[in-house]
Amino acid sequence: MTTYLLAGGGTAGHVNPLLAVADGLREREAEARILVLGTREGLEARLVPERGYELLFVDKVPFPRRPSQDAVAFPFRFRRAIAQVRAHLRDRDIDVLAGFGGYASAPAYVAARRSGVPFVVHEANAKPGLANVLGARRAAAVGVAFDGTPLRRGEVVGMPLRREIVTLDREAVRAEASAHFGLDAAKPTVLVFGGSLGARRLNEAFAGAWKDVLGAGWQLLHATGERSDLADPGVPGYAMRRYIDRMDLAFAAADLVVSRSGAATVSEIAALGIPAVYVPYAVGNGEQSLNAASAVRAGAARLITDAEFTADRIRSEVVPLLGDAAELDRMRRAAASAGTRAGTENVIAMIDRALGR
Repeated sequence: MTTYLLAGGGTAGHVNPLLAVADGLREREAEARILVLGTREGLEARLVPERGYELLFVDKVPFPRRPSQDAVAFPFRFRRAIAQVRAHLRDRDIDVLAGFGGYASAPAYVAARRSGVPFVVHEANAKPGLANVLGARRAAAVGVAFDGTPLRRGEVVGMPLRREIVTLDREAVRAEASAHFGLDAAKPTVLVFGGSLGARRLNEAFAGAWKDVLGAGWQLLHATGERSDLADPGVPGYAMRRYIDRMDLAFAAADLVVSRSGAATVSEIAALGIPAVYVPYAVGNGEQSLNAASAVRAGAARLITDAEFTADRIRSEVVPLLGDAAELDRMRRAAASAGTRAGTENVIAMIDRALGR
């Protein structure tokens, strides 16, 4: 019986790929032991037990980025975290470790190397995090979601995706999906969303341009976010929701997506072969622009900066695209060739190689 330890967490971007791989391993090897390493503070503390996996804890030790009291204490705290992981590796007789970034991964990589446990790294973002940069130096295999990710020895394996996305047959459920949102399955639909909290820039722009979208003969499915106070015009062909809990149906209804460009979002849209217009979130270190770059290079998507995304820009760029059937078809074909639904299987294949299988 093989015992797997999957390390990662902090944000959904780290936890969800980890859980997709855990589910893939459990589906393949019902007798295997699959354990997860995370922190008490991250999303994994809730999501991992809910999915039915045992969560082992390690202290959260952020890398210091400037001189401070925490920087002085970092070497001691990091050594203690490494010792915690080494104890887990020994006590649970771990055969292989797979790391997905986040606070739990950095001490896990060091502990695995010192304990002689093979490990692999998966990086979900086009701009790798510090933990995975560290782990990639000694990993048995390194997988990245996006072409061009600057990670040592990285091979493009795609993103491990949610099962409902991997198995989605968009054409087969399009009528159901359209009915779910009160839309007409015979008319094309633009899907707009910016995450669970929404995206103010997208909301404000479409508040001023939704009539132009409908006037082009398209429908609009708009997830405004749970905190949005955007008024619903209540007109046929415009389905406004604060939150969409069935994103599989939203994707099935969509013929074009306008959204932020988080790593999972870009990977899911490409895997499903949907043309996209990405508006990267302007806060952070630019990773959302980098996440979208490979889809843009492939011709599957267009990118409009956050500062430039206005109602006028929708009218000048997005609305003309809605009327260009040939261009949309070309973008669909490009998306289908750029995306993959096999990210989970590809990461598991890396794990198998690390085990010498």
